[in-house]
Amino acid sequence: MATQRGSLDRLLAPRGLRSERRESLDAEEMQEELTFRAVFVGLLIGVLLACTNTYFGLQTGWISMMSLQASLLGFAVFKVVPKCGLFEGRPLTVHENIVLQTTAVATGTLPLAAGFVGIVPALAQLSPELDGGAEPLVLSGRALLAWSFAVAFFGVFLAVPLRRQVIVREKLVFPSGTATAQVIGVLHGRPLMAGAAGVEQDGEPALRRRRASARQQEEEAEAMLRQGERDEEDELPDYGASGKAVEAEKVVDRRAWQALMLSFAVSSGYTLLSLAFPFTYAIPVFDLFVRHAAHDWLWWFTPSFSYIGQGIIMGFPTTASMNLGMLCGWAFLSPLSKHLGWAPGPVSSSADGARGWILWPALAIMTAESILSVSLVAVEALRPYFDRAREKSRTGGGLFVGVERGGDIEDDEEPDSDDEVDVARHGGRTHAVRERAEEESSLQVVLAGTALSCVSCVLIVALVFGEDGIRWWATIIALVLASIFAVLGVRALGTTDLNPVSAIGKISQLVFAVVQPGSVVANLVAGGIAEAGAQQAGDLMQDLKTGHLWGSSPKAQFHGQLIGSLASVFVSTGVYCLYRRVYTLPSTAFPVPTAAIWLNLARLVNLGQLPPHSKGAMLFFGVLFVALAALKAFGKVRLSAAASDGVSERADDERKKWGWTRYIPSGIAFAVGFINTPSFSLARLVGGLISLYYTRRSSTSRPGAASHLDHFGLIVVASGFVLGEGLSSVVGLMLKSAGVGGPASCWGCDVGGGGYCGGCP
Repeated sequence: MATQRGSLDRLLAPRGLRSERRESLDAEEMQEELTFRAVFVGLLIGVLLACTNTYFGLQTGWISMMSLQASLLGFAVFKVVPKCGLFEGRPLTVHENIVLQTTAVATGTLPLAAGFVGIVPALAQLSPELDGGAEPLVLSGRALLAWSFAVAFFGVFLAVPLRRQVIVREKLVFPSGTATAQVIGVLHGRPLMAGAAGVEQDGEPALRRRRASARQQEEEAEAMLRQGERDEEDELPDYGASGKAVEAEKVVDRRAWQALMLSFAVSSGYTLLSLAFPFTYAIPVFDLFVRHAAHDWLWWFTPSFSYIGQGIIMGFPTTASMNLGMLCGWAFLSPLSKHLGWAPGPVSSSADGARGWILWPALAIMTAESILSVSLVAVEALRPYFDRAREKSRTGGGLFVGVERGGDIEDDEEPDSDDEVDVARHGGRTHAVRERAEEESSLQVVLAGTALSCVSCVLIVALVFGEDGIRWWATIIALVLASIFAVLGVRALGTTDLNPVSAIGKISQLVFAVVQPGSVVANLVAGGIAEAGAQQAGDLMQDLKTGHLWGSSPKAQFHGQLIGSLASVFVSTGVYCLYRRVYTLPSTAFPVPTAAIWLNLARLVNLGQLPPHSKGAMLFFGVLFVALAALKAFGKVRLSAAASDGVSERADDERKKWGWTRYIPSGIAFAVGFINTPSFSLARLVGGLISLYYTRRSSTSRPGAASHLDHFGLIVVASGFVLGEGLSSVVGLMLKSAGVGGPASCWGCDVGGGGYCGGCP
């Protein structure tokens, strides 16, 4: 058989693309990555993501890494901006796009890592009566800058040594990082081969699968050419999650960008309209069934396109779990606690109302399931070392063994044919690419950076909070815990696509109830440090997975992460200070639910403050969801074993016996339904239903796309919805800060437009 390159040349020759194709492949391997234009555009997109994440974090506690959106927007910028200045010359390359989205993600996620949607507003809500005499701690702008700088870097340095173990050796999946790599392949018109990830499936060598995929791609291209003339839009076959073919760039231009711009415009327009007419953001549709359901019980509907987009990205199972929790909390527990006198205040009150009462069972669910999930991750992480220890005792060999080959062609492995050479080359594994992919930061730099970031964290935290807040030695313990939890968080993210940062923060709070008892401030700060380390390590590892699949330089991504984190110290602090100055935090528009969870747990473990009869509810829901989570985890193991058995009578029995465990709701999502008012969950359910419908409808034509995130068009529309409201919210924030109000802001509020109309006469 002719080589893959020869086949490609033969197929492309009728179109005069033989030499161009070869030159483009050769040039791609030697391209620069950490370019000024990639970092610059990444910072611009990161600022948008930071504003969006701050907005949604203060509203609902929801923050997204948005790596897909960052790569999508970066590619769009280089497409639509006139070819001049930074954008003159060659187009954006794959490796530049990877650095761009790494920088953007680092800039956009610091609002969570620095606690601007959690511990910072929680510190401002301290009460001397409830918190042992601690006064509200409202940090100044300078103090917030110092705090952000203190926690912005040590998680990045922690991630670097983990890359070789979890990505190169163990080849953990990191689903979002892999999905981002696939989307980048679609955008740049280059297929990401199934074997590029180096993942073994059913024992088949990855090189063989790469060759088979290449041959299948060649056959599809030959069939396409034989078919003759086609419409311009259908000139190439679809690009699916399996990497079989490349979607035409013209299709991406015409359809995807139109969908992105349209969804962005619709979401932005609705958000600006709701700023002028708050009634449209809190429609009291449930007043048709229950009198004053919106005003008295907080039941209204928010037709927010951004929440619909979030629901699409979350998927139906997560949104369904969230709405089950919403029904349990707001349709059952809220009226029950109100009528029985356990929460005598207004339903909207977090102090003595039903809203504050139902936070406690939500806290029990999140804490119990978090401890269980982190424990399972820890056991799974230690299992290989236990197995090797047993093997050592049995054979007398070494504890650490070499890595099995299969995913990539190693330096000392000579391919046995020209076909293998070229398939490996087509998958991005030439010698030059290998050298770039192994270009890591030196151990001396990592150790020095870790030491400097930790020392600066201890000093800055001592200056900002003082010895009365948290002791210097307690900060050191918090950093040690952050290092341990970062490893667990990275491993959980690599296997489940969920970084349990909220769980990590809560476990750290439980530990600090013993380390520095009676101090709510120390409890919150220690939890924030642990969360920051796990968040940043997980974000960088997800990006490094994307880069690894394309053979990008981890050193370039590391530098992009550092630049983005430094920029976000100023961006995230400025955005939060602006929100704090313009709006009351918490308020109906920005309830800051994450801060309430942080503060309530700190009060519980340090002072034992509980509303009436909430202890029984916490015990019931905590035990229930520990049992459900354990059952779901066990069912997942049995179903995975059945899948590995293939088609057999035993496998079918296992699927019938344990298949129902897939429908057990997620405890974290269930608890989120408690802490957010119904309007947030209902709109996300609409998005979840859309993703379910779209996935089922398209599964017949694209069997390889099993997940809703495998559909490029769906991601584009959802991203436009989310980013549209995020950007327009910043515009509204600036207008309100300048004293510009809506033209008829109280229109419609006389019919009971929920809490958003509380300020109207």
